Amino acid sequence: MDELSKSTQIAISGMKVQSQRLRVISENMANVDSTAQSPEGLPYRRKVVTFKNELDRSTGINKVKVDKVQGDTSDFQRRYDPKHPAADREGYVLTPNVNPLIEMMDMREAQRSYEANMNVINTSRTLLSRTVEMLR
Repeated sequence: MDELSKSTQIAISGMKVQSQRLRVISENMANVDSTAQSPEGLPYRRKVVTFKNELDRSTGINKVKVDKVQGDTSDFQRRYDPKHPAADREGYVLTPNVNPLIEMMDMREAQRSYEANMNVINTSRTLLSRTVEMLR
């Protein structure tokens, strides 16, 4: 496998994990207001994606993979709403540990990483095309 092909494979693996990361961020944003329906229940728990390097033995290159999608263990927020069905005896409702500002920053970071990997593929394609033109 040539170097351009290897760089393309690495970039594709980066795009795949950032796509999965964007999906998880979207899920978090969609559930920012998802509370429990009873005082004993828990609201939506924010999810986070962790990555790992994995050797592709057939090509001999390290690719990035999703290691885990797991719940964020930070504390839930509390909101005073005594009429809510999930309110406790003091009138507080647990709300998700999702901060829309953090999710938006994570989304921008994932988007930029995705675009950087796309630029690697486009640059590799351009270099290959120019090399073929020079050989003619």
